[in-house]
Amino acid sequence: MKLLTVDDSKTVRIIVRKAFKGYDLNILEAANGVEGLAIAAKEMPDLILLDVTMPVMDGIEMLTKLKSNPLVKNIPVIMLTAEGGRDTVLKIAKIGVRDYMVKPFKEDVLLDKVGRILDLKLVGEEVEARRTILDKVQLLMVEDKPAIVEQVREGLKHTPWEIHHSTNTWNAVDFAQNNTVDLFLVSLNLPEDSSFELIQILRSNRKTKSVPVLAMVVKTDKNRYAKAQQMGFSGIVTKPLEMVELEARVARCMNLDMSPRYYSFEQKYMVIRFPEKPTGIDLSEISNNLSKKLSEAVDSGLSRIIIDLQNCKSLEVGIIKQVLQITQSCRDLSLEHALVGNDSIVEQGQSFEETKNWKVYQSIESAEELLQVPVS
Repeated sequence: MKLLTVDDSKTVRIIVRKAFKGYDLNILEAANGVEGLAIAAKEMPDLILLDVTMPVMDGIEMLTKLKSNPLVKNIPVIMLTAEGGRDTVLKIAKIGVRDYMVKPFKEDVLLDKVGRILDLKLVGEEVEARRTILDKVQLLMVEDKPAIVEQVREGLKHTPWEIHHSTNTWNAVDFAQNNTVDLFLVSLNLPEDSSFELIQILRSNRKTKSVPVLAMVVKTDKNRYAKAQQMGFSGIVTKPLEMVELEARVARCMNLDMSPRYYSFEQKYMVIRFPEKPTGIDLSEISNNLSKKLSEAVDSGLSRIIIDLQNCKSLEVGIIKQVLQITQSCRDLSLEHALVGNDSIVEQGQSFEETKNWKVYQSIESAEELLQVPVS
């Protein structure tokens, strides 16, 4: 995992590096927002520690630019501020910060804040096999609005996740005591603000203290949003809910490996599969896992890559950029590669200078022939 600290204070960067010295965590550093944006785009860190006051580009401007870029917008951010800047952080919470810390801070506070977001492992600690987006997990939704419950169940029905439901805090606590829960999805609009009582109960209970708790809040409710950040929720999604974002937030909170949705290994080749309407999250996941998956392919003795766009309805700019990145990476590694698509992709490809010379095959079988892979 990677943590990027963006701060013009060398002392703060040293403190951060020292705090995580014994953990299996790669620390990246930047002295201002311009450097931070460049490193974030290149390295795709799992978390960013971002100072508010910096020269060249301050933390607020960097955060704004970060959240406007679909490829990096979902990287969680913890803001660092002086005591007098606390109100500033709360005001910009709506842009999308996960948490904040007031400087100067102690190492144990830093470890606690980061540990709520990242699954920190000590160097040399045996790591369990990471669960994937295709594994069955148990979600408990605490929501008293039937329409929201139905929306979530319908929006996530394509996943293997089991979604349980409770209408109040005490039923949720009782369920968690008698069943395995991998993630709590909690409305912040429960009667009498009982959702904040629930997070305190869950964090004080041995069985549930480490279970991620994802909050749902109305987009315009800034007070509850800010309070949730202070109370230790693992993440926040806003209503009206966007199902793609919700799914990605749930997966990130549970540290689920999303790559099997896009990458698959066949007997003689690896397939990189694009969904019907790739979102920024989809493209980010494909990009983030590209180097790792190509390395796995090479290590497995595979030298052929098939880029599958058959499900795509249209050839968007984001798809084009991603395919160009994949093909260049294949050339760098001397990997044979072929592009599979549909009539719409072929037709739209003629409209772009970068794609008009693409050779698009209509099926994986025909691409197999190009790559001289025996058809089983």
